[in-house]
Amino acid sequence: MESSEALNSVDAAMKKAVEHTSSEFTSIRTGKASPALVENLDVSVPSYGSVMKLKGLAVITSPEPRMLLVQPFDPTTTGDIEKAIRESKLGLNPVNEGIKLRLPIPELSEERRVELVKNVKAMAEEGRISIRAARKEGMDAGKKMKSDNTVTEDGQRDFEAEVQALTDKATKDLDALVTAKEKEVMTV
Repeated sequence: MESSEALNSVDAAMKKAVEHTSSEFTSIRTGKASPALVENLDVSVPSYGSVMKLKGLAVITSPEPRMLLVQPFDPTTTGDIEKAIRESKLGLNPVNEGIKLRLPIPELSEERRVELVKNVKAMAEEGRISIRAARKEGMDAGKKMKSDNTVTEDGQRDFEAEVQALTDKATKDLDALVTAKEKEVMTV
Protein backbone atom coordinates (compact mmCIF):
# COMPACT_ATOMS: atom_id res chain seq x y z
CA MET A 1 0.00 0.00 0.00
CA GLU A 2 1.30 3.42 -0.88
CA SER A 3 1.48 6.13 1.73
CA SER A 4 -1.03 8.34 -0.11
CA GLU A 5 -3.58 5.50 -0.19
CA ALA A 6 -3.04 4.82 3.50
CA LEU A 7 -3.43 8.52 4.35
CA ASN A 8 -6.63 8.75 2.32
CA SER A 9 -7.97 5.68 4.10
CA VAL A 10 -7.14 7.13 7.54
CA ASP A 11 -8.62 10.51 6.59
CA ALA A 12 -11.83 8.89 5.32
CA ALA A 13 -12.19 6.81 8.51
CA MET A 14 -11.72 9.88 10.71
CA LYS A 15 -14.19 11.98 8.70
CA LYS A 16 -16.69 9.13 8.91
CA ALA A 17 -16.28 9.02 12.72
CA VAL A 18 -16.92 12.77 12.97
CA GLU A 19 -19.94 12.59 10.62
CA HIS A 20 -21.41 9.64 12.53
CA THR A 21 -21.06 11.47 15.83
CA SER A 22 -22.66 14.54 14.28
CA SER A 23 -25.63 12.48 13.08
CA GLU A 24 -25.91 10.91 16.56
CA PHE A 25 -26.15 14.40 18.03
CA THR A 26 -29.38 15.01 16.07
CA SER A 27 -31.11 12.48 18.35
CA ILE A 28 -30.36 14.68 21.38
CA ARG A 29 -33.33 16.87 21.98
CA THR A 30 -32.87 20.56 22.58
CA GLY A 31 -36.39 21.64 23.47
CA LYS A 32 -37.53 22.41 19.95
CA ALA A 33 -39.30 19.94 17.70
CA SER A 34 -37.20 18.37 14.97
CA PRO A 35 -38.10 15.23 12.98
CA ALA A 36 -34.45 14.12 13.37
CA LEU A 37 -35.21 13.61 17.05
CA VAL A 38 -37.22 10.43 16.37
CA GLU A 39 -36.62 9.44 12.74
CA ASN A 40 -33.90 6.88 13.54
CA LEU A 41 -35.84 5.28 16.39
CA ASP A 42 -36.04 1.47 16.07
CA VAL A 43 -39.63 0.22 15.96
CA SER A 44 -40.42 -3.47 16.38
CA VAL A 45 -43.32 -4.32 14.09
CA PRO A 46 -44.59 -7.87 14.81
CA SER A 47 -46.99 -7.80 11.83
CA TYR A 48 -44.00 -7.20 9.51
CA GLY A 49 -41.78 -9.56 11.50
CA SER A 50 -38.93 -7.08 11.73
CA VAL A 51 -37.46 -4.01 13.38
CA MET A 52 -37.56 -0.87 11.24
CA LYS A 53 -36.52 2.74 11.56
CA LEU A 54 -39.41 5.13 12.26
CA LYS A 55 -38.65 7.16 9.13
CA GLY A 56 -39.39 4.00 7.09
CA LEU A 57 -42.79 3.58 8.73
CA ALA A 58 -44.19 7.10 8.89
CA VAL A 59 -44.07 10.71 7.77
CA ILE A 60 -42.68 12.89 10.56
CA THR A 61 -43.46 16.61 10.50
CA SER A 62 -43.18 19.55 12.84
CA PRO A 63 -46.40 21.59 12.51
CA GLU A 64 -45.56 23.73 15.57
CA PRO A 65 -42.28 24.68 17.28
CA ARG A 66 -42.99 22.31 20.21
CA MET A 67 -44.90 19.53 18.45
CA LEU A 68 -44.07 16.59 16.19
CA LEU A 69 -46.70 14.80 14.14
CA VAL A 70 -46.11 11.15 13.18
CA GLN A 71 -48.40 9.80 10.46
CA PRO A 72 -47.78 6.07 9.78
CA PHE A 73 -48.03 4.84 6.19
CA ASP A 74 -49.87 1.78 7.57
CA PRO A 75 -52.33 2.77 10.33
CA THR A 76 -52.01 -0.71 11.92
CA THR A 77 -48.45 0.18 13.01
CA THR A 78 -49.57 3.20 15.08
CA GLY A 79 -49.57 1.20 18.33
CA ASP A 80 -46.10 -0.24 17.66
CA ILE A 81 -44.72 3.24 16.95
CA GLU A 82 -46.35 4.64 20.09
CA LYS A 83 -44.81 1.85 22.18
CA ALA A 84 -41.34 2.43 20.70
CA ILE A 85 -41.52 6.18 21.43
CA ARG A 86 -42.68 5.59 25.03
CA GLU A 87 -39.88 3.07 25.67
CA SER A 88 -37.16 5.27 24.15
CA LYS A 89 -34.85 7.40 26.31
CA LEU A 90 -36.30 10.57 24.80
CA GLY A 91 -38.83 11.15 27.58
CA LEU A 92 -41.67 11.86 25.14
CA ASN A 93 -45.31 10.98 25.79
CA PRO A 94 -47.14 10.46 22.46
CA VAL A 95 -50.84 11.25 22.12
CA ASN A 96 -52.51 8.59 19.97
CA GLU A 97 -55.18 10.06 17.70
CA GLY A 98 -56.05 6.81 15.93
CA ILE A 99 -54.25 7.16 12.61
CA LYS A 100 -51.57 9.59 13.79
CA LEU A 101 -49.50 10.43 16.85
CA ARG A 102 -48.85 13.86 18.33
CA LEU A 103 -45.60 14.27 20.23
CA PRO A 104 -45.60 17.37 22.43
CA ILE A 105 -42.02 18.43 23.19
CA PRO A 106 -41.92 19.61 26.82
CA GLU A 107 -39.60 22.33 28.09
CA LEU A 108 -36.35 20.84 29.40
CA SER A 109 -35.52 21.22 33.08
CA GLU A 110 -32.01 22.25 34.12
CA GLU A 111 -31.42 18.75 35.50
CA ARG A 112 -32.46 17.16 32.20
CA ARG A 113 -30.24 19.57 30.24
CA VAL A 114 -27.22 18.54 32.34
CA GLU A 115 -28.09 14.89 31.72
CA LEU A 116 -28.32 15.51 27.96
CA VAL A 117 -24.91 17.23 27.99
CA LYS A 118 -23.50 14.08 29.62
CA ASN A 119 -25.05 12.04 26.79
CA VAL A 120 -23.46 14.38 24.23
CA LYS A 121 -20.06 13.92 25.87
CA ALA A 122 -20.49 10.12 25.93
CA MET A 123 -21.32 10.12 22.20
CA ALA A 124 -18.31 12.35 21.56
CA GLU A 125 -16.06 9.92 23.43
CA GLU A 126 -17.27 7.12 21.15
CA GLY A 127 -16.31 9.32 18.20
CA ARG A 128 -12.88 9.94 19.71
CA ILE A 129 -12.40 6.19 20.15
CA SER A 130 -13.15 5.71 16.44
CA ILE A 131 -10.67 8.46 15.57
CA ARG A 132 -7.99 6.85 17.75
CA ALA A 133 -8.67 3.47 16.11
CA ALA A 134 -8.17 5.04 12.67
CA ARG A 135 -4.95 6.67 13.94
CA LYS A 136 -3.68 3.30 15.17
CA GLU A 137 -4.44 1.71 11.79
CA GLY A 138 -2.52 4.54 10.12
CA MET A 139 0.47 4.16 12.43
CA ASP A 140 0.45 0.38 11.88
CA ALA A 141 0.34 0.96 8.12
CA GLY A 142 3.39 3.23 8.46
CA LYS A 143 5.29 0.54 10.35
CA LYS A 144 4.28 -2.08 7.79
CA MET A 145 5.43 0.11 4.90
CA LYS A 146 8.78 0.56 6.70
CA SER A 147 9.16 -3.18 7.29
CA ASP A 148 8.24 -3.88 3.64
CA ASN A 149 10.89 -1.31 2.59
CA THR A 150 8.22 0.74 0.80
CA VAL A 151 9.30 3.85 2.70
CA THR A 152 12.47 4.89 4.46
CA GLU A 153 12.71 5.63 8.17
CA ASP A 154 12.36 9.35 7.43
CA GLY A 155 9.39 8.55 5.17
CA GLN A 156 7.76 6.60 7.99
CA ARG A 157 8.32 9.51 10.39
CA ASP A 158 6.78 11.95 7.88
CA PHE A 159 3.86 9.59 7.29
CA GLU A 160 3.21 9.27 11.02
CA ALA A 161 3.37 13.05 11.38
CA GLU A 162 0.72 13.40 8.66
CA VAL A 163 -1.46 10.78 10.39
CA GLN A 164 -1.11 12.73 13.65
CA ALA A 165 -2.06 15.96 11.86
CA LEU A 166 -5.20 14.27 10.50
CA THR A 167 -5.97 13.00 14.01
CA ASP A 168 -5.57 16.46 15.50
CA LYS A 169 -7.85 17.97 12.84
CA ALA A 170 -10.57 15.33 13.32
CA THR A 171 -10.42 15.73 17.10
CA LYS A 172 -10.66 19.51 16.76
CA ASP A 173 -13.70 19.15 14.46
CA LEU A 174 -15.35 16.78 16.94
CA ASP A 175 -14.65 19.13 19.85
CA ALA A 176 -16.24 22.00 17.89
CA LEU A 177 -19.37 19.87 17.32
CA VAL A 178 -19.52 19.01 21.04
CA THR A 179 -19.17 22.65 22.06
CA ALA A 180 -21.92 23.73 19.65
CA LYS A 181 -24.31 20.96 20.73
CA GLU A 182 -23.60 21.62 24.42
CA LYS A 183 -24.41 25.31 23.93
CA GLU A 184 -27.59 24.39 22.01
CA VAL A 185 -28.75 22.03 24.78
CA MET A 186 -28.01 24.45 27.63
CA THR A 187 -29.68 27.45 25.93
CA VAL A 188 -33.12 28.00 27.43
